[in-house]
Amino acid sequence: MKNAYKLLYPMRTYLIVSGRGSEVNVMAADWVTVVSFEPPMVGVAISPERYTHRLIEKYGEFVISVPDWDMLDDVWIAGTESGPEKIKKMRITFVQSKKIKVPSIKEAPANLECRVIDRQSYGDHTFFVGAIEECTFDSRAFTKGMPSHTASFVAHLSWNKFINFDGRIREV
Repeated sequence: MKNAYKLLYPMRTYLIVSGRGSEVNVMAADWVTVVSFEPPMVGVAISPERYTHRLIEKYGEFVISVPDWDMLDDVWIAGTESGPEKIKKMRITFVQSKKIKVPSIKEAPANLECRVIDRQSYGDHTFFVGAIEECTFDSRAFTKGMPSHTASFVAHLSWNKFINFDGRIREV
């Protein structure tokens, strides 16, 4: 039962941006879900041990960046390393978000800007619910609000294996 959650994989992988200024951090997260269509809300489960958790608690905002296959090395760094030094290793550019102060990631096909409206602890994770304040996206990856089957979105298959919509599997 301990690892029963693994039966839910593959799961889409996202980058969670938190903090501001010199405190900006990025972590990889699979445990992201839609909570409400109207008003639009999403949720993400994060361990209290993570720096991202502390930054979301402090600032009450986060960005969910949707990475593509070209960003897989950045996803791996964000998911396996900690501390501000990892940002220097990543090939991402932070840009000002439209409605919140946490930055978005320029290279990501989509960014959802979220304001925390609720948080609950469940077991060893906190589930943060965010109201989507704004979103930006690449129209080549999303047509009429739907993801394009040609976009190379990333899904986490197992510990160090990822898969995309084309069925390509990469071990990092």
